Amino acid sequence: MTIAEKVSKPKSVPFKKQPLRIIAIGDSLIYGYGDPVGGGWVERLRRQWMSPDSSGHALYNLGIRGDRVCQVLERLEPEYRYRGEFRNQFPDLILLSVGVNDTPQVGHEKGRNLTEFATFQGQLHTLLQQAKNLCPALFIGMVPVDEQKMPFIDCLYYTHREQYRYKEATKQACQKYHIPYLDIFDLWMARGETWRTKLLGRDGLHPNELGYQALLEDILNWTPVLQLP
Repeated sequence: MTIAEKVSKPKSVPFKKQPLRIIAIGDSLIYGYGDPVGGGWVERLRRQWMSPDSSGHALYNLGIRGDRVCQVLERLEPEYRYRGEFRNQFPDLILLSVGVNDTPQVGHEKGRNLTEFATFQGQLHTLLQQAKNLCPALFIGMVPVDEQKMPFIDCLYYTHREQYRYKEATKQACQKYHIPYLDIFDLWMARGETWRTKLLGRDGLHPNELGYQALLEDILNWTPVLQLP
């Protein structure tokens, strides 16, 4: 090798992975309602990723209490378009968590579902297809409710029966669109009464601070999240 060749040969530069831009969109489980200590699992994860020794991923909390699938569908693309941070760039990943507010029966335990099941299925498929077209997505399922504390706000009857029916439809739809689905409902139910006695708040619907910490740990130990850069 000549001197000229030695001078012109570029030096190898270590590849540095760029932090991801991620939006978490959905209902109160995304918002973190019921956790005055840590602000919910999304806020806890955001703080963890901001630490000097962590990934540096940017995580935007776009949760709204009471949102159903139809409402998340309406705001998904506009929210996505406004969270790029840099010109002509968009988020790298969408975290979805929605569906529990579609399940309750109104007025009494045999009342109509707040979102009729067939309508829910149609809206959900549209939501997942839209998310898939925007960027990679992950879906975090709903936590089980405490049926003994129903009705919620004196008129909404959440039950495990309806939760299971709607979450199974969600899981199957995610499989169709190749979107990883974390089945929190089955995961928590398999742990016996711990989730009911220690992880839920007084309203029987939202996790407490221990519940959100447990939820965060479940998410961090989930393979699709472990495989993030």
